[in-house]
Amino acid sequence: MKAEGMDLDTVSGAPPADNPPRRLSRIFQDLADSAGERVTVAEIRQALGDRSFATLLVFFSCLNLLPFPPGSTLILGPPLVIIAMQMVLGNRTTWLPRFVLNKAIGADKFRHMSDRLIPRLVWIEQLIKPRYWPFARNHADRAIGMIALVLAIAVTLPIPLGNWFPAFSCALIGLALSERDGILLGIGAFCGVLSLLVIAAVVGAASVLAGVVIP
Repeated sequence: MKAEGMDLDTVSGAPPADNPPRRLSRIFQDLADSAGERVTVAEIRQALGDRSFATLLVFFSCLNLLPFPPGSTLILGPPLVIIAMQMVLGNRTTWLPRFVLNKAIGADKFRHMSDRLIPRLVWIEQLIKPRYWPFARNHADRAIGMIALVLAIAVTLPIPLGNWFPAFSCALIGLALSERDGILLGIGAFCGVLSLLVIAAVVGAASVLAGVVIP
């Protein structure tokens, strides 16, 4: 499918019913093991295969948890915004523009950061389970998409040290959606609100400091 000025690739919004999807920790490990000189967003998307919006949300949130150089969120943040926006719109399939799919991460950097991230992801995956889900069937995507969209925009903003906490919150919310875990959803939403308050405090302090330094 094409749109004006860009190529779009589409992914189904749900995994095949007869094959349970691989855990994200396993996907990260397989990508790290098979990486050549670099890992592109297209390769990550291909590794995901047919995944739900929740899984894509978690995956790209996890990428934003990796301590890449300043400015990397301008590359890794937009996929989160695109996915969350499609959830809000109620889309059944998800797509990413070609210029996003062509972005790449150095393989050595990806392996090093995956080694730090995978054990934490495994630990979280062992804790989540269906419980206390507040939404009726098929009614969660739009509401959670709104929360994820706000957090995704916060992730993308070029605020020093301001992207990690909202990305972490977005990952928790995505995991909660994937397993219908109401407790984890509450924790993720609380962390999300707290992360936005932290960003607001940082921006406010920077504004006050700028007013003092520059009369």
